[in-house]
Amino acid sequence: MKIAIVYNRPAETGGANWQSSQDVLRQVEAVEGSLRELGVECLAVPFDRDVATFMATIKQEKVEAIFNLCESVDDDAQLAGHPAALFELLGLPFTGSGSLALMLTTDKLLAKRQLTAAGFLTPDYRDYDGGDMSSLLDFTLPAIIKPRLEDASIGIDQESMVFSREELLEKVPVFHEQYGPLLIEQFIDGREFNISLFGYPDARVQPVAEIDFSSFPKELHKIVGYRAKWDEDAFEYHNTDRIFPEDLESPLKENLHKVALGAYTLFNLRDYGRIDVRIDDQGKVYVLEANANPCLTPDAGFVAATGQGGMSYTDIVGNFVTFLQSRV
Repeated sequence: MKIAIVYNRPAETGGANWQSSQDVLRQVEAVEGSLRELGVECLAVPFDRDVATFMATIKQEKVEAIFNLCESVDDDAQLAGHPAALFELLGLPFTGSGSLALMLTTDKLLAKRQLTAAGFLTPDYRDYDGGDMSSLLDFTLPAIIKPRLEDASIGIDQESMVFSREELLEKVPVFHEQYGPLLIEQFIDGREFNISLFGYPDARVQPVAEIDFSSFPKELHKIVGYRAKWDEDAFEYHNTDRIFPEDLESPLKENLHKVALGAYTLFNLRDYGRIDVRIDDQGKVYVLEANANPCLTPDAGFVAATGQGGMSYTDIVGNFVTFLQSRV
């Protein structure tokens, strides 16, 4: 089976959010290395709006399956599901979630509505897309402002936190001008967990990871923003360690597993995913978001969780190949 590793063409160095954009190249390199180690014929193919050239390459190379690493199209995260939609139209088997799941989970407002309708606890929220802000005046504070249609924590950082009505009314128009539609979300000040799931047709919960904010000074808000993920010169980058607590109380662990599996199923995720949650001081589990096709760089959270469970990177890629073979 000849596999094309399909990835979004990243931004050039120095462009907007180039660090998160170029991370896909590390994923391509790692996946390609493991596929070749497994003896699988493969090639890397970039994806952008020039669909005709992409399809010509796929036809010319006689590609039989897709390892989908597309996180956007031309750095537009709103189009994250479109490559998968094309693979579906072409009848090509591909790794990861389908187009609908990718589109639903990328749109923070639609994801919130899905979670709420299904009965999951999720932080209270309002959406904003310009104009009158009166609907925000009675919103519970503190809150965090998030771009509705971005990924990789783009537009989320310390400056996104708001603690007063005046601050909210001042910041929302500024964020809207820069990022477009927004989600204003109640801030849950508590422990943050990432729960990865892996497997097809049935996903298995991997060891639960927690974000360690213990090194944060009082003046820094305990969030994993863009700097924490991508800016190697930032304090947050070096002080949001991922730990795998072995002393989780059984009821909490069981609840985290239940919530993660439920959210994974709700969004119809496939092959792999990561559910991010926060726990308040009363032990209530709030779903922040569901991540379809989470990052596959060797140091990413999903890979760390599966590694904690005893899998090597090549083991992970080998499982994906098995998933693809079942779809041919």
